[in-house]
Amino acid sequence: MTAAPQDPPLFALLNEVGIIEQLARNRFDAAQADGLLLSHFILLNHLVRVGDGTPPARIASALQLAKGAITNTMQRLEDRGLIRVEPDPEDGRGKRVFLTEAGRARRAAAVASATDALAPLLADLPAGTCDALLPGLRAIRTRLDRARDG
Repeated sequence: MTAAPQDPPLFALLNEVGIIEQLARNRFDAAQADGLLLSHFILLNHLVRVGDGTPPARIASALQLAKGAITNTMQRLEDRGLIRVEPDPEDGRGKRVFLTEAGRARRAAAVASATDALAPLLADLPAGTCDALLPGLRAIRTRLDRARDG
């Protein structure tokens, strides 16, 4: 269900983004031949975006998840050989998370399979729709990221 016409534009926009995310999530999960879950992909994608060597607590904060949820996801990805977790050389109690080559390849394969699954559904949109929307959506995400980080 979409937002009511009288809703403020910001709410209506975020509502549409949320609905798109839910629909895309289901397509993403169905497109993964080996059962890679979106929650696992999100961690792989985060490491590609921000770089290797990120501490688990920083990942949990960025993804707004409990540390236990990140620990569980990391364990599953490590068991599959998609990441490796190493001691933090600067903090003897801490850890750092690194993508393996298999993890980079699996992330790329997930992007390709999700794109293949979603592209036909959006083929009739006007040319350039996604390119036109990205700058504004990135600006909103950047501001929300900054607000989260305080």
